[in-house]
Amino acid sequence: MQVAVAQSVIGWEAATTAVHAAAQHADSLGIRVNIAVVDTGGNLAAFLRMPGAFLHSIDIAIDKAYTAASFGLPTSHWHAALQQESAAVREGIVRRPRFVVFGGGLPIKQADQRIGGIGVSGGSEAQDEACAQAGLAAIGLTL
Repeated sequence: MQVAVAQSVIGWEAATTAVHAAAQHADSLGIRVNIAVVDTGGNLAAFLRMPGAFLHSIDIAIDKAYTAASFGLPTSHWHAALQQESAAVREGIVRRPRFVVFGGGLPIKQADQRIGGIGVSGGSEAQDEACAQAGLAAIGLTL
């Protein structure tokens, strides 16, 4: 019986690079956001709050990253994914603490292995997701 398994997680250098790149993209869009990167366990690996970003967006960014990391699905894809489920699932899962079903959270994968998630909050859904994608691009990854 195997008692422990190795699991890869995003490193601190990549996590900080991603949040800085996401903030630079937000700055180019003229918006102020909060950016969070979490590891596969949902633990915060890096966080950046741009001055003037909404305070409630702090927790939303963290929860977007957590949702993306925990399921390996961009948060913007949940609405469509839930349409094929029963009403009980559609209504129940969205009531789970920290579960976010709108754009701005992306899983971080390297060689098809999930290593974390990035969440951005403070702009529109499309802007948040574009900032998250900029964070991934800065560390040489895509969705």
